[in-house]
Amino acid sequence: MAGSLHGSARTTPRVRAELQASKEKTSSLARRYGLSRTTVTKWRARKTTHDAPMGPSSPHSTVLTLAEEAMIVEFRRRTLLPLDDVLGCLRESIPKLTRSSLHRCLERHGISRLPESPDQASKRGKFTATPIGYVHIDISELRLAEGKLNMFLAIDRVSKFTYVEFRHDAGKMNGAEFLRGVVEAFPYAIHTVLTDNGMAFADLPKNRNRPTRRYLGAHIFDRVCAENGIEHKLTKPYHPWTNGQAERMNRTVKDATIKAFHYPDLESLKTHVLAFVSAYNFAKHLKAIRWKTPFEAVCHAWTTTPEIFKLNPRHLIPGPNTGMVHATIAVSRPRLRRRLYAIAASRTCNPALARPSQRIRRKP
Repeated sequence: MAGSLHGSARTTPRVRAELQASKEKTSSLARRYGLSRTTVTKWRARKTTHDAPMGPSSPHSTVLTLAEEAMIVEFRRRTLLPLDDVLGCLRESIPKLTRSSLHRCLERHGISRLPESPDQASKRGKFTATPIGYVHIDISELRLAEGKLNMFLAIDRVSKFTYVEFRHDAGKMNGAEFLRGVVEAFPYAIHTVLTDNGMAFADLPKNRNRPTRRYLGAHIFDRVCAENGIEHKLTKPYHPWTNGQAERMNRTVKDATIKAFHYPDLESLKTHVLAFVSAYNFAKHLKAIRWKTPFEAVCHAWTTTPEIFKLNPRHLIPGPNTGMVHATIAVSRPRLRRRLYAIAASRTCNPALARPSQRIRRKP
């Protein structure tokens, strides 16, 4: 019972009960218990021995409006996202929203704790701490009625900076050319590359120790890694989840493009994917990097460890004089940039919020 007492309380529940049951004068009780007459009169007039609730009678936020609180409550009830995810999704719509004000809002409405479900418990582990420059590389197919494209994707484990290229086949020569493009595109030095055991990145496990390896030499992908001082690591065979960073980014790109829109040809698909990746790098705030964009994470690394950089990362900002023609044209349009960012946010926060397929409208 003592744990629920007010910090400045001079009485206990037992003393309060004795005051209420006594028939003596108020002055006599005040002298006996060493209390003021006001305190004795207060507790004799009450019917319980508990402290009265403190604070305002009708709690409300001094930062958020009623409409904003209603938006937060409805978003939480519909998505059942954790606190940090709700903050990341709504911080653009409600600029005044902070983590503390969001928590107090959810507390007032009784939805601060999510329903416990053992099936939804995350079983994922965390990557070991590594400096920037650890790149995951993978290949995925983008299919249309006209044909298919092999999308080579590279994503940095630390900064989440992403780079993609398109090839018509997934051979080892294309894998080596893509790695050269990654080394040129990233503004900092790459020290490690993680890939699967595909033909574009490595020889088959059964052929790695055969006599032909001594005559033909190492795989061309490994030779490009050696030329640039990069350590090449391979996942365990038949364990694609080891390279889950790239696998998850492949799914993000597909959810935002071919699974949500219709494309008349492969060139339109290429243009949209490049625009989406550019918007992802420069406009998508990610929880994994403390709600920074990948570009902001790269700039932060530039300020702390500039010796690993080949150029100032701010030179990568899309503009009229950059080489990323397709991505620049798309992202330079404010409406399309906001639209791509909204798509990325909706796919990342909750796949249930995905819009149905629709055709891209081209501006004249």
